[in-house]
Amino acid sequence: MQIYLPIAEIPVDPFIVILMGGAVGFLSGMFGVGGGFLMTPLLIFYGIPPAVAVGTEASQIVASSVSGVLAHLKRKTVDFLMGGFLVIGGGIGAVVGIFIFRYFRAIGQIELFISIAYVLFLGGIGALMLFESVRALFRSTSNVKRPKRKHRSVEWMAALPFAMKFRTSQLYISPIPPIILGFIVGILAAIMGVGGGFIMVPAMLYILNMPTRVVVGTSLFQIIFVTAIATVLHAAANQTVDIILALLLLSGGVIGAQAGARVGTRLKGEQLRALLALIVLAVCVRLLFDLVMPPSSPFVVKAPA
Repeated sequence: MQIYLPIAEIPVDPFIVILMGGAVGFLSGMFGVGGGFLMTPLLIFYGIPPAVAVGTEASQIVASSVSGVLAHLKRKTVDFLMGGFLVIGGGIGAVVGIFIFRYFRAIGQIELFISIAYVLFLGGIGALMLFESVRALFRSTSNVKRPKRKHRSVEWMAALPFAMKFRTSQLYISPIPPIILGFIVGILAAIMGVGGGFIMVPAMLYILNMPTRVVVGTSLFQIIFVTAIATVLHAAANQTVDIILALLLLSGGVIGAQAGARVGTRLKGEQLRALLALIVLAVCVRLLFDLVMPPSSPFVVKAPA
């Protein structure tokens, strides 16, 4: 059985799309990422036009992130104050990202731009995360004792204007760095159809110095609002949100996020980061392969109507 997608203008197998949504939702709950870094390429590989894949995936991320946040709220591992400042920056970044998206779509280079953006960001972030997590795992297995990590503010962030206490994250920093971080992620959400968790999670750990236990829940919290803004903007400005495709993805993503949140609590932080890094790099390699390999049909000749 197949269903025709009115915006994407292609027929799809609904069971395959639901399964894809469930798998990515599982990753969302486990790693604290929106899952768009994986779902958007999967949709493109499946034959969905890149512009539609980006716009529609943003809406799927919203629902799967809501489901994941509900699981983390029960554990009180969401820093709402930190998440609020991330959302402020993310909303502004999403608006900027929409204008960039429209420009490259107008000149006919949006597919190439999306692929290059994925290769650059996924390759860089994935390599850094894998290096750090492998080093941390090596230390833990070699019985090397190291001082317990203290989640205190970095001096330069505390010295910036408007410094305040983030009690849940045990930090005293200025909200300016979180707003800038949110701005960058907002641009990525609009351009690449991602929640930005693959950048947000390591940045919250190593730049903002937040405790691992609150990073996942807080990341999912900001993803909800930033991707919701990006979805509305894509629907209004680009008309690239396919409701039927979004509903199919949502039906699998919500269930998968709950299961992923439960599994994620059983793994150590270093193990989670290593798994996420491997998945990110695998997607990067596939996209890079598609970029460098010549197409099977380089030219298509159409008869005049």
